[in-house]
Amino acid sequence: MITRTATIASSVGLHARPANLFVQEVARLGVPVMIHTGGKKPVDARSMLGVMTLGAKHGDIVTLTSEDAGATEALESLAAFLEIDHDAA
Repeated sequence: MITRTATIASSVGLHARPANLFVQEVARLGVPVMIHTGGKKPVDARSMLGVMTLGAKHGDIVTLTSEDAGATEALESLAAFLEIDHDAA
């Protein structure tokens, strides 16, 4: 299992627009990824509803995991993606 952590940079957290952008990025990369924060149950990172139910706020640390042995680069990219304030643009 490959694991990466990221700190949510968007000022509104993983809500609506940033969550949608993240889900689209996961789909674009095409690897199975789970995401969770705190003690919450991991959710499929391709699910907009799942990602939004995490309730991840600005500054929260999320964990990305994948069982795909070739997902290292994708998880690095997704962690970097989450550490951009997508509300600033």
